Amino acid sequence: MSRIGKQPINIPAGVEVKIDGGLISVKGPKGELSEKLHPLVNVEKKEGQLLVAVSNPEDKKQRSLWGLFQRLISNLVIGVTKGFSKQLEVNGIGYKAAVSGGNLVLHLGYSHPVEFKIPKDLEIKVEKNIITIAGAGKQLVGQAAAQIRALRKPEPYKGKGIKYAGEVIRRKAGKTAAKAA
Repeated sequence: MSRIGKQPINIPAGVEVKIDGGLISVKGPKGELSEKLHPLVNVEKKEGQLLVAVSNPEDKKQRSLWGLFQRLISNLVIGVTKGFSKQLEVNGIGYKAAVSGGNLVLHLGYSHPVEFKIPKDLEIKVEKNIITIAGAGKQLVGQAAAQIRALRKPEPYKGKGIKYAGEVIRRKAGKTAAKAA
């Protein structure tokens, strides 16, 4: 039995859940999200809760789908109520970030500024060297953060680049001058 899959998902006040065949739609104050359900997964709405089940809980594949879809649906509910956010740090001399129109403009030591088009469902703010990405979809927020980080990954010698807030970069020792014998 899936420990995660068995947990019921509470539906907060102000959130509408619609189960239509193989599609679940969740609507709340932060927007509307939907997820396509796997044919082996069943979702029931009972007394302000969502219950996820599979037809054969003894099958290993179905057990893994059970837990996966419980978490995906839970993330939909959390996304439309609280939302998700990630923070990135820009480190390096002359490295800057700014929001201009619908783009995030990054100066990352290249010969040109790099522009990242902000997806319509996300909100990006920049304060000093911290980029905050916020939105209702957990996958969309994480994907955008990974794409921005990939523009200039932190290097291990000086730590220059874009890293997640709180991420620890393993530093390497640089070259040392040869000792005179």
